[in-house]
Amino acid sequence: MAVPRKLKHLNLFNDGNNWQGIVESLTLPKFTRKFEKYRGGGMPGAVDVDMGLDDGALDTEFSIGGTELLLFKQMGKATVDGIQLRFTGSIQRDDTGEVQAVELVVRGRHK
Repeated sequence: MAVPRKLKHLNLFNDGNNWQGIVESLTLPKFTRKFEKYRGGGMPGAVDVDMGLDDGALDTEFSIGGTELLLFKQMGKATVDGIQLRFTGSIQRDDTGEVQAVELVVRGRHK
């Protein structure tokens, strides 16, 4: 019987600051794709044309314990890639003990 892998030892580096013990949870991006129907002349039916990622497909959410002044300061960033967040942790299987290090780096703005 296999046991699912669980994310453990989550940590966040925000603008180079170590937020170990502050970040509580992380929701990964959904990576959903956007398709458009296309039916050209002589085609008996429509086909889906890949238009890239869906709106909101790269949205990442995280929660922290308490209030951090840096988040409010970063709300004023004007550029689309003004903030870099680096999440680190490990994915572990409790049945085999197998551990795999993971790292997620995202750039963007806070909503």
